[in-house]
Amino acid sequence: MNMPRKKKEEILEEEKECLVEEPDSAEEKKELICCEEEPEKRERPVREEKKEQPRPEVEGILEIAEGGFGFLRFNNFLTSDKDVYVSPTQIRRFNLKTGDQIKGISRLPNEGERFGALLYVLTVNGDEPGVAIRRPDFEDLTPIFPRERLTLEDSSRDLSMRLIDLIAPIGKGQRGLIVAPPKAGKTTLLKRVANSIEKRHPEAEMIVLLIDERPEEVTDMKRSLNGGEVIYSTFDELPQHHVKVAEMVLARAQRLVEHGKDVVILLDSITRLARAYNLVVPSSGRTLSGGLDPGALHKPKKFFGAARNIEEGGSITILATALVETGSRMDDVIFEEFKGTGNMELHLDRKLSEKRIFPAIDLNKSGTRKEDLLMTQDELEAIWAMRRQMANSPTQDVTETIIDNLAHTKNNNDFVQIIKKIFLQ
Repeated sequence: MNMPRKKKEEILEEEKECLVEEPDSAEEKKELICCEEEPEKRERPVREEKKEQPRPEVEGILEIAEGGFGFLRFNNFLTSDKDVYVSPTQIRRFNLKTGDQIKGISRLPNEGERFGALLYVLTVNGDEPGVAIRRPDFEDLTPIFPRERLTLEDSSRDLSMRLIDLIAPIGKGQRGLIVAPPKAGKTTLLKRVANSIEKRHPEAEMIVLLIDERPEEVTDMKRSLNGGEVIYSTFDELPQHHVKVAEMVLARAQRLVEHGKDVVILLDSITRLARAYNLVVPSSGRTLSGGLDPGALHKPKKFFGAARNIEEGGSITILATALVETGSRMDDVIFEEFKGTGNMELHLDRKLSEKRIFPAIDLNKSGTRKEDLLMTQDELEAIWAMRRQMANSPTQDVTETIIDNLAHTKNNNDFVQIIKKIFLQ
């Protein structure tokens, strides 16, 4: 169907209506410009400049989850909102493992995120990230007997440390048990050992692990140390937390040894750690005397067995307290299971502590395997002669005699010379 054509005059009239008349004066032009610009200004939104987010430097202990990702923990290995997410790509790239101390640059959590994220890795366990890529696995390192001594003697007044150096010397890589009944002074002794290692061996990384301990004991231990790390799980925590803290400490020590460093772990106590595992592990269907599941002993033995001197360099030294004479059959079974696993034992005697004879060390029961690798020839001859002479004497008389002689000498060298004169001449 054909549309009717418009006449020429009608088209011209429509074009005139569409044309905008030009303003005559300058004022009209100015008003027109203002009227045209104002709507545009109102319609354009003002763009806010984005502030650059801060990128804080963080340092924490890595814990890898089952999904392959991980988090940096800061507060006693507890989960908190301050944790920093570590991606699986970074973990694979730098060969990161649970227990690594990571220092790096992070970003704050974005909207809808709970945790910040790690952007750059600066150091791994104090070394360049490239060192972590090339490090060996802990299981592939060669364990040997302790050969380098951890000397505890610091002053003539602290007789307990001097006595340990002579009766049960401790070497780097030692696996030692401090066997003690209640109220025999084991916690005080452990604190003095920690103080001596801090002063005499600052090159060693020391970790004090307190499991199922009283909160005031934790505070006291923290205040007595200058640089040592105190990791704890008090008696009001769940057994699952006891286990997690212990496993993180073990992983931390293994990572340091892979970097060739010396680590000292002071554990109080391995008895309570075994009790926690007894509540956590699935039942094996069998029960030992005292209600102890045989499967509960595997993980505590793995922890204690990690102590070793490494031929390639580095060591893990573990001194753990074991409770006896508590009235619990389970505690006695736990001690019997660990009795043959250590290579050093220090026995405390309740009768000595009741008579206020300190240090309350049973000299006849205490000792170190392969002590000839740690002691000088003069010390060996003197101590062996002293043990032969006092083997049949009561524990109280032996300890009192030794402590009296120690108190009258300035150091262990003088004491050894006196012993040699008494028993070898």
